[in-house]
Amino acid sequence: MKTPKRIQPLVDDGLVDEVISRLMSGKEADIYVVRCGDRVQCAKVYKEAAKRGFKQAVHYQEGRKVRSTRRARAMEKGSKFGRDQQEKVWQTAEVDALRRLADAGVRVPRPYDMLEGVLLMELITDDAGDVAPRLCDVVLTEEQALEDHALMMHYVVLMLCAGLVHGDLSEFNVLVDAYGPVVIDLPQAVDAAANNHAEAFLLRDVNNMTRYYGQYAPALVGSRYGEEIWALYEAGELHPEASLTGVFEDSGEAANVEDVLAEIKAAFEEEQERQERLNDSD
Repeated sequence: MKTPKRIQPLVDDGLVDEVISRLMSGKEADIYVVRCGDRVQCAKVYKEAAKRGFKQAVHYQEGRKVRSTRRARAMEKGSKFGRDQQEKVWQTAEVDALRRLADAGVRVPRPYDMLEGVLLMELITDDAGDVAPRLCDVVLTEEQALEDHALMMHYVVLMLCAGLVHGDLSEFNVLVDAYGPVVIDLPQAVDAAANNHAEAFLLRDVNNMTRYYGQYAPALVGSRYGEEIWALYEAGELHPEASLTGVFEDSGEAANVEDVLAEIKAAFEEEQERQERLNDSD
């Protein structure tokens, strides 16, 4: 196929030899299958901020550190230079997250290179060598759903132990190969300690996963893994081999009405986005 304009610099630099096909268009990037020498890889072309579909992206970016004080000031002022730097921070955040999570033991695509807003990374495939399906396109047995849900909860724990929350985890951001689930799409990953919305993002991530797997394994319905994981984290008792039960009892403290309403609104928006993704996948 014709080489997209954004990938042409990688072709010119010899990083990409051929664009084989366009895999998909997501809310923050377009994905292509490319050939790099004798290896087939994935090229993720990030969309500009104005064209991305993330709502309230500023909440995801809260707490991200920028080493250069000049860059930080420019980003705060919103100058053209600052907006350019913000874009670079958004794009490099995924590379950093992929490396940190791989080191932590989470199955994620291996990143190879980043140039001109294009991330070259491992292409996850099935046994036949075709692109691995998303979780939303896979039919599971009850036994497999329970097994994969437990593995995903373990990955959430490993992410949090590494200081990160995915922030947009759902059946649309998980691939499934012969070895099980692979977590993808991490440019919005948040710093668990520095982001005030980290708990809400983690609870939503876990609830999304539990809701989906619960369609195949009813025993998961009503479990509260998210609250259990976050409570262990806050108490300083979370570790990579933490044994989870899915059982959690509230402390009995009065809930903040504004927080509850915000959670209801966020859940409503999440369901709207989920329906839009389902329609797009059809």
